[in-house]
Amino acid sequence: MTEAKASGEVVAIFIARSGGQPVERVHEIEALKDRGLAGDRFVEGTSYWSGVDECQVTLIAVEALEEITTKTEVSVMEGQHRRNIVTRGVDLLKLRGTRFQVGDAVLEFDRPRPPCRYIQSVSERGMTKALGRNRGGICARVLEGGVIRPGDSIEVVGKSGWLSSVLGTS
Repeated sequence: MTEAKASGEVVAIFIARSGGQPVERVHEIEALKDRGLAGDRFVEGTSYWSGVDECQVTLIAVEALEEITTKTEVSVMEGQHRRNIVTRGVDLLKLRGTRFQVGDAVLEFDRPRPPCRYIQSVSERGMTKALGRNRGGICARVLEGGVIRPGDSIEVVGKSGWLSSVLGTS
């Protein structure tokens, strides 16, 4: 397993109350154990993907968004990417196999979150392509609930539960 960069920070937080609705920036959010972010479409079961391909929490790197802004005409800096937590300073894909603390909550890497065609239908033409090339972020599960705010640190705190059980470590 490649070691993840051990620290980063939360830049912004976005939620949407239901699938297809505009996202809103929030200044703090409660992560709910085994559910997601309070008030978000994923918790409420009103996501376009509810019952099909759900993520409790989605994260995306601001470095990817800055690259998109520089290289395309697609608008992504105000939540148009439809991911929940924007991060800085952590390689999200290298969090595979880890548990990580974000503010007061502990999350666990679930899987990469490549863009789908649906995102383009509720944002703008070119969004699916812009978020491609490993820029779409990741999905994570909430292992321990807690409040998350912009400016909070992101720290790797251990290996994921399934990986620990496979390797016989904790």
